[in-house]
Amino acid sequence: MRPSRSRRDQRGLSISVEAAVVLPAIVLFIGLLISLARLALADQHIGAAAAAGARAASLERSSTQARSAASDAVDAALRRRDVACNVTTVEIDTAQASRPVGQYGVVSVRLTCAVRLSDVTLPFMPGSLDVSAERTSPVDPLRGK
Repeated sequence: MRPSRSRRDQRGLSISVEAAVVLPAIVLFIGLLISLARLALADQHIGAAAAAGARAASLERSSTQARSAASDAVDAALRRRDVACNVTTVEIDTAQASRPVGQYGVVSVRLTCAVRLSDVTLPFMPGSLDVSAERTSPVDPLRGK
């Protein structure tokens, strides 16, 4: 026996209903993956920029030069990696950078970036999330010799 025409029409309707239910879930899942990927990449780039700033500061002889070198290195690293930050905050601790030759110390850079998520356009996502990293680097005790 052949199925009646109305049964075939009902099967087609059930496939349409399933697609209407599943498709938005797939779109939301893909949007969530894009958001998480952007946050993971930003976390890596922010950490690398903070490390570059701490390393640059640790090579300088005075606290003022160390702050300037760290700020320049962080800016260059963020530009090079093209991180999409709404707001960037850099805190540089160079109190131990001006120690006399032969004494050990560390400098640290804390970098916070508000990563933009507004272009992902998911209904439950905030416009941005803060990602931060802090890195330290030992001051070269023989840098003056």
